[in-house]
Amino acid sequence: MAQILDGKALAAELREDVKARVSALLAAGKRPPGLAVVLLGEDPASKIYVGSKVKQTEAAGMRSFHHVLPTSTPEADLLELVAALNADPAVDGILVQLPLPAHVDSAKVIEAIDPDKDVDGFHPINAGRLATGLPGLVPCTPRGCVMLAKRATPDLTGLHAVIVGRSNIVGKPLAQLLLAENCTVTVAHSKTRDLPGVCRAGDILVAAVGRPQMLGTAHVKPGAIVIDVGMNRIATDEGRSRLVGDVDYEAAARVAGAITPVPGGVGPMTIACLLDNTLIAYGRRES
Repeated sequence: MAQILDGKALAAELREDVKARVSALLAAGKRPPGLAVVLLGEDPASKIYVGSKVKQTEAAGMRSFHHVLPTSTPEADLLELVAALNADPAVDGILVQLPLPAHVDSAKVIEAIDPDKDVDGFHPINAGRLATGLPGLVPCTPRGCVMLAKRATPDLTGLHAVIVGRSNIVGKPLAQLLLAENCTVTVAHSKTRDLPGVCRAGDILVAAVGRPQMLGTAHVKPGAIVIDVGMNRIATDEGRSRLVGDVDYEAAARVAGAITPVPGGVGPMTIACLLDNTLIAYGRRES
């Protein structure tokens, strides 16, 4: 069976490292880093996720600024809040929880965030910085993927990475990060011909398509590192539901050299990297 890449354990290590660095700042008489999270609406999953972010931010010794707005909040009001957070010297990171209601232009909101406070790493300026190798804030989930892959193989130089999924949130920034690690990168998608054959060429296979258990043994090169970004809820025979990834875990684990579970793989890394991004943003602003 494959090595299990434990995202919970790695995320806990990163959170402890962030907490130690924040404690050192406070001991030196510095102000605490601050993270502002904005949520529109009452979506239960988003509320739980945001609540976890707030809790972990405070546990790391940072200040948390939590804004919950009604679903009907006008776009102009949201942009006004973002402008106020941009101007607030106590706020180092701003995260507007996606997806936003249909009446709000997500791209406009993302572009309104100060790029140096954009701890999600979604602003076009940060995307450009990543693509050109300049310092910037990097999307959290792709960062977590690379950290997990390096848990299996610390030096990724020369490996062929195949990413299934080309989103701006995961696929595209992850391709840039893996290029920076000296990988050869292939980005596959729904229009790719012979997807199983393309995937089997990957020493690293990343699934980020949002389709439950889409990739199985036919897609995995023996010994490959499999990183599963998917989070899909499916019905069970007992009439309940369970979380699965984009990879058929049981099948792929018989072939892979290392694999992330769902849940407990990439997911925990996202929030841990968010805290680290906030501390990075703090350091750059203070310097």
